[in-house]
Amino acid sequence: MDTVATAFSLPKLFYEEDSFGVFLLVTLILGGGAAWLAGRAIALTWRPLWQVVVYGFILGAAVRFIHFSLFGGTLLSPHYLLVDSAFCIAFGLLGFRIARARQMVSQYRWINAPAGRLRWRRKPP
Repeated sequence: MDTVATAFSLPKLFYEEDSFGVFLLVTLILGGGAAWLAGRAIALTWRPLWQVVVYGFILGAAVRFIHFSLFGGTLLSPHYLLVDSAFCIAFGLLGFRIARARQMVSQYRWINAPAGRLRWRRKPP
């Protein structure tokens, strides 16, 4: 029982390379930045939220390919593909929500008021 508890490694849950810097650069900065911009573009063109999830999985596959081609990671690893896709989807949803809140306040300012960076509220009559 004790060997199972010591065999679990939190860093190995998120990345397979020996360096956290590779995970930070490829998954968070490159993949997260691309997902942020994709989520923002989806919001600015008034497309639905579910498209962020679809593009997040596509970007997750692209991030996995970069890990494979440049750093010797596993290409067809379902676990790390889901980890990369989850980070891409999270960054994409955040970019979508910030852009949509900004849109709703700027384009419909007669009816909406800002309520933080991620939300808007109806103006009182």
